[in-house]
Amino acid sequence: MARMAPTLAQLFALLKNDEPSDDSEIGILFGTSSEILQAESPAGANELSVREAEVAEWLLDLQYKDSTVSATENESSSPEKDSDPLNKEGSKAIEKPPDYIEIYPYLDKPSGSSKNASPKSEKKSLISEKGSLESKEKQKESEEKSLISISEGGLESKEEEESLEKAWDSSEKGEAPTPKPKKSVRMKCNENVSVSVSVSEIPSMSKLMTLKSCPSVGMSLESFDQIDSSPMFRSNGAGGNGESNAMVEEAWELLKKSYVYYKGKEVGTLAAMDPSAETLNYNQVFVRDFFPSGLACLMKDPPEPEIVKNFLLKTLHLQGWEKRIDNFTLGEGVMPASFKVLLDSHRLKETLIADFGGSAIGRVAPLDSGFWWIILLRSYSKCTRDYALVELPEVQRGMKLILNLCLSDGFDTFPTLLCADGCSMIDRRMGIYGYPIEIQALFYFALRCARQMLKPERGGKELIERIDKRITALSFHIQQYYWLDFTQLNKIYRYKTEEYSHTAVNKFNVIPESIPDWVFDFMPLRGGYLIGNVSPARMDFRWFLLGNCIAILSCLATGAQATAIMDLVEERWEDLVGEMPLKIVYPALEGHDWRTVTGFDPKNTRWSYHNGGSWPVLLWLLTAACIKTGRPQIAKRAIELVEQRLSKDGWPEYYDGKTGRYIGKQARKYQTWSISGYLIAKMMIENPSNLVMISLEEDKRIANPRLTRSASFPP
Repeated sequence: MARMAPTLAQLFALLKNDEPSDDSEIGILFGTSSEILQAESPAGANELSVREAEVAEWLLDLQYKDSTVSATENESSSPEKDSDPLNKEGSKAIEKPPDYIEIYPYLDKPSGSSKNASPKSEKKSLISEKGSLESKEKQKESEEKSLISISEGGLESKEEEESLEKAWDSSEKGEAPTPKPKKSVRMKCNENVSVSVSVSEIPSMSKLMTLKSCPSVGMSLESFDQIDSSPMFRSNGAGGNGESNAMVEEAWELLKKSYVYYKGKEVGTLAAMDPSAETLNYNQVFVRDFFPSGLACLMKDPPEPEIVKNFLLKTLHLQGWEKRIDNFTLGEGVMPASFKVLLDSHRLKETLIADFGGSAIGRVAPLDSGFWWIILLRSYSKCTRDYALVELPEVQRGMKLILNLCLSDGFDTFPTLLCADGCSMIDRRMGIYGYPIEIQALFYFALRCARQMLKPERGGKELIERIDKRITALSFHIQQYYWLDFTQLNKIYRYKTEEYSHTAVNKFNVIPESIPDWVFDFMPLRGGYLIGNVSPARMDFRWFLLGNCIAILSCLATGAQATAIMDLVEERWEDLVGEMPLKIVYPALEGHDWRTVTGFDPKNTRWSYHNGGSWPVLLWLLTAACIKTGRPQIAKRAIELVEQRLSKDGWPEYYDGKTGRYIGKQARKYQTWSISGYLIAKMMIENPSNLVMISLEEDKRIANPRLTRSASFPP
């Protein structure tokens, strides 16, 4: 017998009832929806109104609620079926799994563009609060649309090798490689939104969050490749307040003005653009100075890799020139320190003039130029996926020439690289001759980058084998003999001297009395660093920021050592950072030491220039090291200090004083790498995925060598 449809009085009597209605009561009052809609009234075939039908439909849903919930729970408890909590309808509260995270997505993207399926909206109530409930449900539905898009970019490579001239010609025609979309892991929080998502539902995110990094690494570099950066995640550094954004815009404008053009194509950036000072050699393109400028162009949104490609090709062309200083010919693989473009007004022709150290103050060849070139080549290929450039025979030959200079056999008993004073960023006499940590860290970094890019053909296989042996020996040597913390300092303090044979503990015969007094006060109980130099009977205990940061980025420092370096920066913030980041070296040479080591250098007086001066360009190195070690708050603190003064002071090259309070007495203003260093720091702190361009993961193939210092060395 067919059931009679309930009257409106019965419907609303049930609605107004404060006590929860029993399902059996609902079942008695209502049949199926078709029965209700087809019910007969005393007047004949009179249909219920649309509103009445909606009320009936809503009440019918209550009848089947328990059965739906139980069926869903049975499916989720079944081990044979894959559970997806976000796609279940009508399920009860889900317990948070161990890998549960909360993601706060941007909401400015249209909801229709989301790739993630939005949860099914709940049934709308038709009681008196229906209007407010509907608006809340719509807001919740729009907020819960995830805007994380996961995609994997393919790698493209050309099979045919092009010559160096063809590569340059294609560059002149404007055929720049299409950069691969950068990756991002930054997630912005909205105060009014809190959307909970289980990691297990997103495979790539699950892989990302379950990585177990070493103590020195905040997040594995491989994880940055798991998430594509949608346009909302990309940034050119303008992610702060209004004043910060204005500073970023000014920096980009100044960087653009520093471009140097050759035959209509940008090939580098000027060292400085100070109209109030004599140009000297600041109107040239320096290899080491262009490195941060090139990184800034690669990290920009959208990237501008063309200038980096042109720079790499032009400097490679200059490498092939004959290099003579007086009657001596330099090695074939030496890269120029700098070059400039001259215009012949008579022939209306542009020419390049390169300096390989012959015009430098100390007449020293730039040992670091080749290393910076190899590292930038790897950053370029990492950003653009332009592996065809790396595979060019000319590029492969250029890398081999650089490495052959460094890996040639000699009389060395150490794997470190012997060099003269003034061959790196500190290009004046500052007592870094021997085996400075800056050169060793760059050497290690360049070896590992070249190891990734070298092809085994044409002698590459033998060179790769030599690289593998050298990086293993070099990493052991630096980690064992350059490391200094409180415990190691105490051991050196107790060294015995004049030890002979392989059982010697004091291998370099360092005299404990040569330890400077300032080290004992400077060394905290928590922290440590790689000292400046180690050679026979000599240890340079000074702190050099560039060498320590490069050691972190290249994984030359162990995980524990990288963490300790960051601890030292925090513990000695006033000494190493002060009022303007960052000290290039600490402490400064004074008095007798300054006279004997620098030779009365009037530019390197105490706490000035290379002798304890503060260099804003080093901000990008500290930021990269902080991100890799999971300590971005240190970098943010340093960036805030820079933003207080750098732009107002005219972007000077360096600052003087023990705390970096004063603009350097001979500092050029509008120094290009001060500008680009700030831009890199801002872009990296806002999009940490940029770290993959300038950082390496720990190489598992570099096995821990089974070596000990000596049989008598104490445990």
